[in-house]
Amino acid sequence: MASKSASKRHQLSSEQLALSEKRKAKKQKSAAPPRQPETPDAGRIVERNWIPIHEGEQGTQRIKVFTWNLLAQCLVRRDLFPTSNCLKAGQREHMLYRELLATEADVLCLQEVDRLEKLLPVLEQAGYAYHYAAGPAKKHGCLIAFKEELYTMLSTKTVHYDDEAVRSDGDEKARRGKSFHTRNIGSLVSLQSKSAKNEGVIVATTHLFWHPKYTYERARQAGILVRETRRLQFRPGRCCVFSFIHVSVDPTIPKILTGVPEEGNEEAVDPDRAITNARRATPDDGLLSPADLVEFFSRIPRVRSVYDVGLSKVADLSELQTFGSRATLGPSRRGKYEPAYTSYTHYWKAVLDYIFVLDPVDRRSTVVSLLSPHRTADLEPGLPQKGVSGSDHVSLAAELCWPKIGTL
Repeated sequence: MASKSASKRHQLSSEQLALSEKRKAKKQKSAAPPRQPETPDAGRIVERNWIPIHEGEQGTQRIKVFTWNLLAQCLVRRDLFPTSNCLKAGQREHMLYRELLATEADVLCLQEVDRLEKLLPVLEQAGYAYHYAAGPAKKHGCLIAFKEELYTMLSTKTVHYDDEAVRSDGDEKARRGKSFHTRNIGSLVSLQSKSAKNEGVIVATTHLFWHPKYTYERARQAGILVRETRRLQFRPGRCCVFSFIHVSVDPTIPKILTGVPEEGNEEAVDPDRAITNARRATPDDGLLSPADLVEFFSRIPRVRSVYDVGLSKVADLSELQTFGSRATLGPSRRGKYEPAYTSYTHYWKAVLDYIFVLDPVDRRSTVVSLLSPHRTADLEPGLPQKGVSGSDHVSLAAELCWPKIGTL
């Protein structure tokens, strides 16, 4: 005997059956999860190649180091980046993660780091351990990350520039010789190789005081970091790699750090000698005189810029844009082979980021390869920019090698 429902269905007309099926399909469609719209890759960036410089030799200690100013989200303001199309955290973060992991560097030196609750899990998943440090009451800081399978962290140090002395005589103010209270720091980490216990590296990164007029204060801070890094060396023979942010090839710091004297036709630029806490400096402020600065830097070791050294060995630079391709430098002036720009926004375009190396007294490093600089056209109309980079700074990376102890 046929069921009542079947009998009822048998009695429906074809129009009624069609309407019933239509309603059923509509009900099923509304119950199904909504189809996600197709969106472009949120983490897409401009890919950059590695430039081979030197093959290096067998039996050498190698390190691939990466440095980048991430542009802290707490510092982002629309009026500073009017041409940028990705200033929200959700628009930037996947580009940031892709770029800082793309080089698969052994060591990452990051500045203007905030939103740690988002960044640290990304680093941990990629196999990095890390050390974070920030200045007093600062909402962002410096982070050094290293491949946990390669290194053990032996010691760390945070250098508070405001508290550091640059001379041994005089009262406390004179000993510090600072022109401004900046709350900037340098972060240092001593790493031991897991494959060779007598090998390792000292890594230092910093964000120097940003204000363009404070060249004296940046020189003071840079010198202090080099001095304190040398002091951290726990054993002779350790190599030192520095990541400097807000150093510029235009003012004085690279010449001071690399030991290149001023050229005779260059005018000294020292505006913060007349500015300390927004007033004219007096002798009681204890700022270092030019002679004092020379004497201070004569007591610390000289460093080398890996980009300036490495790109100078490239036979054909026609496809690369360097600082020397857009600026005229004297014959004895360093900086010609730095990238054309490492910070590129609507309002400022400059070379502010560097990787320096300080070799042990018995060994000299070789630049094996460098991450290619951006083409200037890719940076228009100003960073950050979707599909290009999530920061207003350009990341730098280098592979270096040294002869191992016992192979000399």
